[in-house]
Amino acid sequence: MRIIPFIAAAMFAAPAVADHHSQGGHPADHVSQERLEADIDSLVGFGTRHTLSSQTDPKRGIGAARKWGEDEFRKASAACGNCLEIVLPERMVQGRRIPEPTRLVNVVAIQRGTERPNEVVIVQGHIDSRATDAFDFTSDAPGANDDASGTALVIEAARVLSKKTYPTTIVYALLSGEEQGLYGGRLMADYAAEQGWDVKAVLNNDIVGGSCGSDGYCDAEHIRVFSEGPRADLTDDIRAQQRRNGGENDSPSRNLSRWLDNLADETADGLNIRQIWRTDRMGRGGDQIPFLEKGYPAIRFSVAVEDYEHQHQDLRVEDGITYGDTADEMDFAYLTRATQLNVRAVQTLARTPMPPSVEAKAAVRTSTELSWNAVDGATSYIIWQRRPDQSYWHSEPVLTVGAEALAPDEFSMTATTAAESDAYTIVATDESFIVELTAIRGDDWIFGVSSCSSDGHCSPASSAVPAGAFAPIPQEEGDSE
Repeated sequence: MRIIPFIAAAMFAAPAVADHHSQGGHPADHVSQERLEADIDSLVGFGTRHTLSSQTDPKRGIGAARKWGEDEFRKASAACGNCLEIVLPERMVQGRRIPEPTRLVNVVAIQRGTERPNEVVIVQGHIDSRATDAFDFTSDAPGANDDASGTALVIEAARVLSKKTYPTTIVYALLSGEEQGLYGGRLMADYAAEQGWDVKAVLNNDIVGGSCGSDGYCDAEHIRVFSEGPRADLTDDIRAQQRRNGGENDSPSRNLSRWLDNLADETADGLNIRQIWRTDRMGRGGDQIPFLEKGYPAIRFSVAVEDYEHQHQDLRVEDGITYGDTADEMDFAYLTRATQLNVRAVQTLARTPMPPSVEAKAAVRTSTELSWNAVDGATSYIIWQRRPDQSYWHSEPVLTVGAEALAPDEFSMTATTAAESDAYTIVATDESFIVELTAIRGDDWIFGVSSCSSDGHCSPASSAVPAGAFAPIPQEEGDSE
């Protein structure tokens, strides 16, 4: 059944986002390929950035690389009137690929939101590198694509996005210890939890600067986005609810991936997203995983085609094949477009409210009731639907429900025509919304709701399924994670 869209309240124009400088246009338009190339050269110039390499040598090793990254963040902060807070979370770590206790440090720049500073969008890449042997911290390991590309992307995003202010906080993170076992990602996820942040999205960029694979196949038009299906933080009870009621394909990260795909389609000459519906590449991992384990929505950007001869390899020529992750094997035009996509995504996410937490009631009835609490910063909400066997939300929303024009007390709203009044009823207060979709049998549909700001920026959909909310699942003693 087609539900006729009904706009319950107009979306009011908001003042323009403030500029620190007179730089006009979208921040993505100011991404510089020349700066990205120079940053890659700087990072490769440290010889190795292995986590176990020197932390005190001023020119070589992980310590010098981290200091360089910190300095670049400080330069960006100086250019925006000291709008970035630089923090260096650290801990001592030891594990399977770290045989001796080692100091692990992340380099983080925080751009505080002007309205809802506790809402956070994180864009990150890992600064460490490795050679063939994961324990080899002395050989050159340039790590140009893996992952100087992600590091350069994050720094360039900080440079261009910090020229403006946003309602919510943006965090730019350079992570250490990824190649040794996702240590920097775990440290950053723990730091986010310790700060009490409401993490809206984590965009992990790992290997985002090449367009050709080991077999010669090239794809410069797509970038892969990896997203988990069932959430990593499911409890036994919610896992059982999903088995009965669905939701395996509606994790917050999966909906973030869908949202990113739509966003990418809005730029004619930008990269197209190829959604990969698994947590990461087969048998491998990345720094988005520690965030997923804590219940934070997180995805991984990675090139459409990987080049395994120039990844995790000692520098050498063998049987006529050149090995090693060097800058001459990269596609800097591709990295520029990947950076522009991230900048567009981060800016939009920093303007949107948090997605709502939505509940659906449809058991033993011919209608479906959707309910959610009002979201801070939202002036309207969009309801989406799709069949359970469909991959994507319908391009046309079911309803747009306004918030600003509603009465302060409980308020019942019906449409002005017979067709619309037969379709739905809305009951709203200052704190909550209840929408009943008449003659829509919930067994046959998945529903989601997006929150929208007054200037028309809308969040990813939050699905009305068990564990569909963009928030960690409360864990009780005895729960499985």
